[in-house]
Amino acid sequence: MKRALILLVLLVLHWAGAPIISGYDIGDTAADFKLKNVDGKMVSLGDYREAKGYIVIFDCNTCPYSKAYNERIIALNNKYAPQGFHVIAINPNAPGKSSGDSFDEMVKLAKRKNYSFPYLVDETQSVATAFGATNTPHVFVLDKTLKVQYIGAIDDNAKNEKAVTKRYVEDAVDALLTGKAVPVTKVKAIGCTIKWKNS
Repeated sequence: MKRALILLVLLVLHWAGAPIISGYDIGDTAADFKLKNVDGKMVSLGDYREAKGYIVIFDCNTCPYSKAYNERIIALNNKYAPQGFHVIAINPNAPGKSSGDSFDEMVKLAKRKNYSFPYLVDETQSVATAFGATNTPHVFVLDKTLKVQYIGAIDDNAKNEKAVTKRYVEDAVDALLTGKAVPVTKVKAIGCTIKWKNS
């Protein structure tokens, strides 16, 4: 009995430090935010006044899945930003838990990869918590009213882009741009777990 009580206390202490992930669901309206970009300027969704929607991607420098998807994220912005759907990348990882995700390292990566989209730092992790992000990468497609229309993975093959058969984010954005229903609204996000400050 005493041993069971000790285990229970240890479990409570372990989970007490980690944020409770609830976040947005399909149909919820996301709250706007203002975060620092790699160029030092503050960026919010409201800055894109003519936007038709947003591809919000919780991403990072260090995760092998993020690295595997890096060129695909750049391609998403190149394809859809001219059509009014903007990629907004956000790094939620605590640098104390992942030194390669420091702001300085984010700046270096964005310059090296020539990012033409914002790469924002979520220093307090409040935006990731509000969205309910759990992984990197983790995508939330929002329409122009900030209503969540898709949550999950970019596509169905993280390891091999040539083997992709389902392009979830592209299908969602294509549907929204043509006034159709999003065919698949939710898919499990595959990637590294977010490095929370208190976990």
